[in-house]
Amino acid sequence: MRIGLLAVDSDYPNIALMKISTYHKSIGDDVEWYNPLSHYDKAYFSKIFTFTPDYGYYVNADKVEKGGTGYNICKVLPEYIDKIYPDYSLYPSIDKNTAYGFLTRGCPNRCPWCIVPDKEGNIKPYMDVEEVAKDRKNLILMDNNILACDYGIGQIEKIIKNKYRVDFNQGLDARLVTDDIAKLLSKVRWIKRIRFGCDTPGQVNDVKKAVSLLDKHGYKGEIFLYCIIRNLRETYDRIMAFQPNKRYVIQAQPYRAPTHDPWPIPQWQKDMAHWANRKELFKSCDFKDFYPRKNFRCKEYFNE
Repeated sequence: MRIGLLAVDSDYPNIALMKISTYHKSIGDDVEWYNPLSHYDKAYFSKIFTFTPDYGYYVNADKVEKGGTGYNICKVLPEYIDKIYPDYSLYPSIDKNTAYGFLTRGCPNRCPWCIVPDKEGNIKPYMDVEEVAKDRKNLILMDNNILACDYGIGQIEKIIKNKYRVDFNQGLDARLVTDDIAKLLSKVRWIKRIRFGCDTPGQVNDVKKAVSLLDKHGYKGEIFLYCIIRNLRETYDRIMAFQPNKRYVIQAQPYRAPTHDPWPIPQWQKDMAHWANRKELFKSCDFKDFYPRKNFRCKEYFNE
């Protein structure tokens, strides 16, 4: 069989498609990225986001299977594909010492902007770090809340023991960082930084407390913060709580409802994200003094 793979809305390494590729190659099929000028016996389309457009062109395949959150949150890979090793040859740019994966799935929190609990349920064990890594030492782990279960804590202990370098790229929950957890995290070999979520006013103090505990145990690296943008004044105050400290890197994200319904993003949210996510802007001026367009200063948003 000839198999075509298409990542509809993201260039980021797609683990599901990589595992599908491994499976089909193992049974003798030819696998390649989908090319509309070629014909395929079967094509797999993966769509990550609910708010991005679908592939809108003729599909040159006898059969098409669609999956991913952008299509159907209930659809999952069969277990005989889900637990196999991804085909990294699909992404030649990935360093040969780097692996991608999950150790846990799900999350116990019910954040209104997040689809994970509806899709995956409460947090549960998924894979062992040695299965994800094999002979690779740099791990990009996409767990949504690794600190929320004993299994996740045990996996971090194994990460330390095996001397892996890791990035939990979806962020950690600062509310779960106790003194013991901070001591554990300080022993991890991090890829560049530790990431936290800071999406509500209460999490400002949680993040600062977690960072203080990490400092106590010897961590001196960068702190990366995911910040959902919702209410203008509240989000401004939350982001500005970290503005004087050059150690913090902000990634501000406009609020989107986790549904398939269109969700227009207000212009002020776009402007705030632009300001916060550009280091040269964030470090040099207050959002109120930011001019995103000629003759418009963001201070005007606060007067509306």
